Amino acid sequence: MKNKIRRTNFFVLISMIIFLTISPFSEVHSEKIQKIYIKVDLWTKELYVIEGVKVIKRYKISPGTEDSPTPIGTFMITKKSRSWGGGFGTRWLGLNVPWGEYGIHGTNKPWLIGNNVSSGCIRMRNEDVEELFEIVSEGTVVHIVGPITGIGNGDLKNLSLGSKGNLVQIVQERLKLMGFYHGKINGIFDKTTERAVHLFQRVHHLPETGVVTKREYILLGILE
Repeated sequence: MKNKIRRTNFFVLISMIIFLTISPFSEVHSEKIQKIYIKVDLWTKELYVIEGVKVIKRYKISPGTEDSPTPIGTFMITKKSRSWGGGFGTRWLGLNVPWGEYGIHGTNKPWLIGNNVSSGCIRMRNEDVEELFEIVSEGTVVHIVGPITGIGNGDLKNLSLGSKGNLVQIVQERLKLMGFYHGKINGIFDKTTERAVHLFQRVHHLPETGVVTKREYILLGILE
């Protein structure tokens, strides 16, 4: 149990370092930081609207599951829409996540709010997201904090061609620091990432599968 706790804390530390250096927010100059911003806490399943240092609104949310975790990091609202409907509810606030289409939206199943049930988006009650929609604007910063594995049980999945998400981003960063990867750190396990993994495995005398498993996580310094 102690090892698992230590491992999970290590993941959180690594993820914080990654997103301080490579998140989209790093491209936003300090003088452009807006007074109002959003913080999403995946541990408490709450969304906060913060003005300066004061929380002015707080809402319960439903984040992603372990199989489809909500991205963590710092993003911006890039699109506002009223017309998504269905399972997306009455409002949509799109985020600039580099490896997929994610956003904050409503729901047609409000009784599930507070549970990990989404496909990675942040669900809210329709009346709550409608209120939020009127407060924020395109360009509003959204900080999402939480476990990189979705629910936080400390398990890391194998990664291969086509995988996407925070874990891929962390692997890309480690491979880049070691000189194996020269592509974009975008959370997308593409052919360039696969070639870097092959090279990493060759140098470490491992089977060249192109798949990141526990063995590779340990050698990359992501797992102890």
